[in-house]
Amino acid sequence: GLGTAGFTMQDILLEPYGAEILHLSVSETTALTALFAAGSLAGFAISARRLGKGSDPYRVAALGALAGLIAFSAVIFSAPLMSPLLFRVGTTLIGFGGGLFAVGTLTAAMGLAQNGENGLALGAWGAVQATAAGLAIAGGGAIRDVMSALAANGHLGVALANPSTGYSIVYHIEIGLLFATLA
Repeated sequence: GLGTAGFTMQDILLEPYGAEILHLSVSETTALTALFAAGSLAGFAISARRLGKGSDPYRVAALGALAGLIAFSAVIFSAPLMSPLLFRVGTTLIGFGGGLFAVGTLTAAMGLAQNGENGLALGAWGAVQATAAGLAIAGGGAIRDVMSALAANGHLGVALANPSTGYSIVYHIEIGLLFATLA
């Protein structure tokens, strides 16, 4: 649940971040979905290959979380560097890490099933994923809105009176959640 929240808080924020902070056009922000999806597909393919060769599903999921740490760092640094390329790389890596993480955790959940109770294991995994994702998406949007308002009104200090502050706080929380997942 922590890892899923770590990967999904940004779900509704990436495109507005690209437009508002990096001044990307509508077509450029829409293309982010393709980059995210391409990263996810690559993560699925690599996890399938690694798991097919006997890799531990928890290690595959951990590799995804590590990729997520790099991804969110790239997204955060894209604002002060005004680098749409770094932002695109980060977006692709979020998809990649999320793909590895999802397949790794799903495979691990199926490995926990005993006496043919795969349906129960998959149902529990799906319920945790759906709940964590829903709460994270809603929370990510709310945190961004509240923190951006505080920053815009100068309540967070001069250094944080920036339009990217609310987004950056969410991305930092996601990094924290991914570290907690790894622990």
